[in-house]
Amino acid sequence: MLARVDASEVARGDYRVSGTTNVEITDVTHDSRTVQRGAMFCCVRGEERDGHDFAVQAVHSGASALLVEREVSGVEVTQVVVRDVRRAMGYVAAAFHQHPSRELTVVGVTGTNGKTTTAQMLGAILTQSGKRTSVFGTLTGARTTPEAPELQRTLASERAKGTTAVVMEVSSHALALQRVAGMQFAAAVFTNLGHDHLDFHRTHDAYFAAKASLFSPDYTTLAVINRDDSYGRKIADSATVPVVTFGRDDATDVTVDASQAQFTWRKTRVRCGIGGDFNVLNALAAATAAASLGTSVSDVVSGLAAVGRIPGRFENVNAGGAFAVIVDYAHTPEALRNVLASARALRSASRARVTVVFGCGGDRDPSKRAEMGAAATAADNIIVTSDNPRHESPQAIIDAIVAGIPSAERAKTIVEVDRRQAMSRAIADARRGDVIVIAGRGHETMQSVAGREVPFDDAAVARELLGATS
Repeated sequence: MLARVDASEVARGDYRVSGTTNVEITDVTHDSRTVQRGAMFCCVRGEERDGHDFAVQAVHSGASALLVEREVSGVEVTQVVVRDVRRAMGYVAAAFHQHPSRELTVVGVTGTNGKTTTAQMLGAILTQSGKRTSVFGTLTGARTTPEAPELQRTLASERAKGTTAVVMEVSSHALALQRVAGMQFAAAVFTNLGHDHLDFHRTHDAYFAAKASLFSPDYTTLAVINRDDSYGRKIADSATVPVVTFGRDDATDVTVDASQAQFTWRKTRVRCGIGGDFNVLNALAAATAAASLGTSVSDVVSGLAAVGRIPGRFENVNAGGAFAVIVDYAHTPEALRNVLASARALRSASRARVTVVFGCGGDRDPSKRAEMGAAATAADNIIVTSDNPRHESPQAIIDAIVAGIPSAERAKTIVEVDRRQAMSRAIADARRGDVIVIAGRGHETMQSVAGREVPFDDAAVARELLGATS
């Protein structure tokens, strides 16, 4: 594909062009290893590497233009000099692919918890309403939100296939790193803000600012906000685009079990095929966003009814068994508290117990580990184990978690470094009416240990262990 991209559109502000302005490009990339003849290479500065250092290599590989923050010497190609390559890269990628988000109904979903579930629910609703819909996020890629060139390429491909609507998760990393620059969302949804990613953002204020940046005319024409969340109310109060809010009190006559939730919304009975009391709010987020885009109540109801298993999202892997085994992605203190509260409501015998098996990821925000330990005390039994230790010591991570468990609660706490053994102990000890929650990894099928990726699927392992004990 050949395209001419206007430098003023690329830069969206101050810029300077060195070389000819009459240049055609065949691709947009920030990865020097993927440069093809005629590509524009974007010299992104990262924490460890600076793309400017790879510019000469990119030109030797065939790049016909460079997007830079400082002019690179020793090359004879067009250079567009801008203040922020990351931001400009989003606009050039969008322009190169002829702005696919302008021709699709694109909805972005952001928040600490609930993005995946809300996005999947909204996708089901839009599909039911007759839109050819794709959903992108944690379940579909290595990154929740891909870098701008990949994102725009994907949207262009969807447009070419006849897709008319896209629901995508938008991470705080993506917003801070300008991955969605150049996007135009029909609506942006805010689920909540909790404790996560401070290893990247450093402060909670910076984390919130990244999330809040989505709700501006630069990105969206409509904000759909959770008014039950204090940060949601801040966004709603300061937003410069139209705002629609949702909250738990929009649902009445709520009944929830391990596999579904039912409630009344806008005078209509709704059934959603995923359990967990906290998922009612996710369903309301999806319903409100869809309705705000013109979807009928009947299509909202039909769409939510079509929602079934969402991998690793309050997934009951022992349906019909004597006790429930719930696999959930809960990896923040708020999410763990929500899952355990829902689990307590599911106990089907007077002396039934809730057991939680969980850990924390290595090479990630260490400040939340003690908070995760404190959140786990809502369970009757606690088994602290490995999550994805990555390059850290599993035992050191566990020690940090246990430090957050009050001394009075330590008697109900077991430490088992091996995740499979931890799950096995929980299942072997379960009795009728109990609820086991296996938290933290959800849909993930690989476990990162000491720099290696080891096959480990919580749901599959749980089913295997359940089969061995039946």
